[in-house]
Amino acid sequence: MSKHIIYNAEIINEGKRFCGYVVIDGEVINKVAAGVPSQTELEECRERTDAGGKMLLPGVIDDQVHFREPGLTHKADMESESHAAVSGGVTSFMDMPNTKPATTTIELLEQKYDRAAQVSPANYSFYIGATNDNIDVLCNVDYSRVCGVKVFMGSSTGNMLVDDKDTLRRIFSEIPSIIAIHSEDEATINRNRAYYCNRFGNDLPVYFHPLVRSAEACYVSTARAVELAHECGTRLHVLHMSSARELALLERKPLAEKKITAEVCVHHLWFTDNDYAYYENRIKCNPAVKTHADRSALRNGLNTGLIDVVATDHAPHLLNEKQGGCFSAASGMPLVQYSLAAMLEMADKGIFTTEMVVDKMCHAPAILYRISKRGFIREGYYADLVLVDGNAPYEVKKADIKSKCGWSPFEGVRFHNKVYATFVNGSKVYENGEVLTSTRGKRLSFDV
Repeated sequence: MSKHIIYNAEIINEGKRFCGYVVIDGEVINKVAAGVPSQTELEECRERTDAGGKMLLPGVIDDQVHFREPGLTHKADMESESHAAVSGGVTSFMDMPNTKPATTTIELLEQKYDRAAQVSPANYSFYIGATNDNIDVLCNVDYSRVCGVKVFMGSSTGNMLVDDKDTLRRIFSEIPSIIAIHSEDEATINRNRAYYCNRFGNDLPVYFHPLVRSAEACYVSTARAVELAHECGTRLHVLHMSSARELALLERKPLAEKKITAEVCVHHLWFTDNDYAYYENRIKCNPAVKTHADRSALRNGLNTGLIDVVATDHAPHLLNEKQGGCFSAASGMPLVQYSLAAMLEMADKGIFTTEMVVDKMCHAPAILYRISKRGFIREGYYADLVLVDGNAPYEVKKADIKSKCGWSPFEGVRFHNKVYATFVNGSKVYENGEVLTSTRGKRLSFDV
């Protein structure tokens, strides 16, 4: 295969920022260097991209998306959402099992991989879902080819609630891979629901959502999971952490040394409960967007290393499914196309540094999941890269949205960092508004 050089780039990688160039040979990075390439190096590369000073980042790895296939393809599918992903600089995704049917067998899991191989320009992996009765299936999964097990603790979608204590202990003790949990306590949620319905009636508006699905519900469930993980030696990953109190359950030490890790999602870093007045059900999600104090604590937890990765929990619904009150409107929102832009916007405002955004969205997921040769701009690694124009202000418009549901909570927001091009395994899959559909991503592999 021919070589491709990206030069005149501001490379941001592994905590460093420098002007330099990257040579791609086939699917992998052949050279990373500071400065200007020689004339000989330029001539050796059939393809040449002058970055014009744009930022060159590792591709984003999103460890939590819901692409809705199979069974819910009226609102999203593998093809539409993977197109949205690469349009936003996301080069690898990990998809959740609560589809129809739920991905709780190896056969159903492999069907998802087959579908992604047909349509996805991004790299892909899929969680297998835990139930009360599929522990033997979970023990037979090849976790060098599967990102992990998803467990709904306390609160669930569909039939995936794991509430049998013996089964839960076996999962935490016997599975060698990541156990990723949705952590909200059903008993606390039900108690809150009864309290507010008794006081204010059954048709509660959306701003009751964070009161019903409260910070206490999150803490109770997460504390229980962390205690069990300590007992069993589990590689526990707490998804979409949303409250300040949960941070007390985490440790501040290098990610490679952690067995209990945490994710925060873009929307919990961007919105607060004050935003329900304007956005209403468009920002309704589980766990709920909570208070300004919770958001501040999550931002601080990310900056100080308590929280390890940033993801989206990308969960599209049609707008008509988002209608209704606190209990009837669907929970979830599409985020994968604008997650990097939103995080870089917060970096521009001084909330984070750009280097930290790259660490938490690109490097850390690769370290946490032990993904083979991805997540960094390193020689010998797959060339998953994104070029970002840091001086290209634009407004998010409906016409530009790639997700099948056709809307975004960021509509009308003005961002200043625009994804210009995305490369997956050395191939350009997106450029200046267009997804190049002739290329396909690869199945992620894991160093277990």
